[in-house]
Amino acid sequence: MKKLFQNYNYEFDKNEKKLLSSFCKQTLKHMEGNNQFFAETKAFNSILNKISTDESPVKFTKGEKTRLTYQMKENVKHIEKEMKRSWFIKKWMMKSLYNQYNRILETHFKG
Repeated sequence: MKKLFQNYNYEFDKNEKKLLSSFCKQTLKHMEGNNQFFAETKAFNSILNKISTDESPVKFTKGEKTRLTYQMKENVKHIEKEMKRSWFIKKWMMKSLYNQYNRILETHFKG
């Protein structure tokens, strides 16, 4: 049975906040000039503002959570694909980033 109400409050530690804020900045840089991504740009700006504040539970809206989760999953898929076709050194460097993104997805945005 599907939950009627869902909680979008998240407790991120300092490292997770830093990683998520750099991810949001990177995503915003990619979507910056294109008007097709107006809603995504607005959502990621809001996420970035919420993460940068010192409030303990970070409260997302459903749309923000959905967009962040989708972009992170796509980024993990891309990193995984890059790791499969790269050599040892690049694979070794990307492995920690892949593990960090995967850990955030598993602990906070599972399901």
